[in-house]
Amino acid sequence: MKIGFVELTLLGTGAPAGLPRLDCPCAACAVSLGVDARAATAVLVDGTLLLDLTPGAAFAAARAGHSLGGVRQVLLSHPHDGPAVEVPVGLPQPGRVPDGRELALLTGHRVRAVAMDAPGTGYAVTGPDGQRVLYLPPGAAPAGLEEGSVESYDMVLADVVGRPDALAKLRAVGAMGPATDVIAVHLDHDVPPGAELTRRLAAVGARAVPDGSTLTVGVYEDVPDVPRRTLVLGGARSGKSVEAERRLEAFPDVLYVATGGSRNGDTEWASRVSAHRERRPGSWRTAETCDLVPLLAEDGPPLLIDCLSLWLTDAMDSVGAWDDTEWGDGGEKQLRERVRELTAAVRATRRTLVAVSNEVGSGIVPATASGRRYRDELGRLNAAIAGECEHVLLVVAGQAIALRG
Repeated sequence: MKIGFVELTLLGTGAPAGLPRLDCPCAACAVSLGVDARAATAVLVDGTLLLDLTPGAAFAAARAGHSLGGVRQVLLSHPHDGPAVEVPVGLPQPGRVPDGRELALLTGHRVRAVAMDAPGTGYAVTGPDGQRVLYLPPGAAPAGLEEGSVESYDMVLADVVGRPDALAKLRAVGAMGPATDVIAVHLDHDVPPGAELTRRLAAVGARAVPDGSTLTVGVYEDVPDVPRRTLVLGGARSGKSVEAERRLEAFPDVLYVATGGSRNGDTEWASRVSAHRERRPGSWRTAETCDLVPLLAEDGPPLLIDCLSLWLTDAMDSVGAWDDTEWGDGGEKQLRERVRELTAAVRATRRTLVAVSNEVGSGIVPATASGRRYRDELGRLNAAIAGECEHVLLVVAGQAIALRG
């Protein structure tokens, strides 16, 4: 047993069926090779506790330079379909801890069972020196959490891709902080491996590690920083709004700022708004406004602004930008000032911000002077806001390309 910090060895980090899945022809499985191949998730804690027994666990431990000979307890976290996994010689029979009950090991580790909102059991493990780890089963999030009911964890291992709302629930009650090391496990083929997986996890403050990795709990150097400001650009139906929403779905109490407002009698627009609303987590709030500067100046939960192009339409309406005479008689100057105010507010905000905007400068040149004016002003606005953001993404055909960050 290790004395001091808790050590975790991840014998596998994949979904129960592993990655790649046998006989699956999908693109993600096709490229899940080498370090991107993942066996079913199983975690060895200080060589004494095994969370989830999976096929080949003994060989996986040996490849990682460990032995299962010192394991004194094997706990299962989720239902196992198919034939029973053979228990290697010398290992105790796997079991479960009833929800809410605590198991004390002779090694000084304590394991408390955490209730889930789906079949399975989560385990909160406290090491001999007090380090705290939370391990969640695939497809599940904690149930019945209340603010102040749990202490903050040093490390969380969870199905980040499949259940990002699990992180939102933990953040909402103070069980996770900026220094909590979030490790994505139970990884399936929902996200291509490699750079795309790394980028998507980092956006919610999580990371993935290869099978066989040994991690020291309480060492925070590798915890990714969640960007303060992100701009997501893209064309029509490119997936830019989905990408923006994905970047905040692991956070509670997000304020979704809809700049498009309502359009009486326009059923097609109402259908678009409804589709966006149904896609968002139920805990998010919505504000329909183009008055963005005060929101950016306030303290509060993350903001998702969708979108800046509709904000610009409203701003151009207000200064008479569509009329050449009004535009030349002070309208242009007024619009520049409003853009400067918004840019300064983005620069100064202390809130986490994800803003969406259309990228329209790569297509057909508009046939009207007002259309060309809007295109030009949107290009200027996007460039100004991008200059204040740590992360800038361009979404094309549903694929996010990092322009900055």
